[in-house]
Amino acid sequence: MTKRIIPCLDVKDGQTVKGINFKNLKYAGDPVSLARKYSSEGADELVFLDITATNDGRKTMLDVVERVAKQVFIPFTVGGGIKTIDDVRSLLLAGADKVSLNTAAVENPALIKQISDRFGSQCLVIAIDAKFIDNDFYVVTHAGQRKTNKTVLNWVKEIEALGAGEILLTSMDTDGTQKGFDLNLTAMVSKNTNLPVIASGGAGSNPDHFYDVFTKGAADAALAASIFHYNTLPIPDLKSALKQKNISVRLPS
Repeated sequence: MTKRIIPCLDVKDGQTVKGINFKNLKYAGDPVSLARKYSSEGADELVFLDITATNDGRKTMLDVVERVAKQVFIPFTVGGGIKTIDDVRSLLLAGADKVSLNTAAVENPALIKQISDRFGSQCLVIAIDAKFIDNDFYVVTHAGQRKTNKTVLNWVKEIEALGAGEILLTSMDTDGTQKGFDLNLTAMVSKNTNLPVIASGGAGSNPDHFYDVFTKGAADAALAASIFHYNTLPIPDLKSALKQKNISVRLPS
């Protein structure tokens, strides 16, 4: 199976930002310009997360989504502030190929089945923010600020049964550290679900971080932000390094 490399645009107030463990956010560029760049460099997909929409109690910024969608010719996933079927419809009409739910799915699991039944599981990504607490991985919400009583594995089984199409798995413990993905978390989830798993949180400029998450972590895709935004590991260089290690990736034509 071909492994996917996915840049992530964390957007706040219409601009791309990046922090460590979702804190101390710094400006990282214009999302439309970055989207155009990544699409041309050979990214396999693009994820756009309006990271403060839920905490601000508002919907995702449709105007920015529309402008990004016009620049990319790869699958485009949008998340942040999605609470209803109408929110999903609006984002798909604005140009998103998939939507990503996190907090809303935890608070209203029935929404997963509603979206899957209406639009198909192929367009529904469930984002799971995980944190290691009391010797287990727990689901956290509201940009990592609230711990739930759901363990990650139990939640994975629940969302699969409800009709989720894919999992975006973020380790809150490694997010932004650039020290590598959480291989234990990723492997645990990948080996206990039939859904494709996108690993997120902790990618650094060492291509081995990606090699490890594809092999030891058994991930189907890997998502990163800072290393792509600041060009410390360009996508073509990363894919070339993975190809040399016999990881199947799609090289830009």
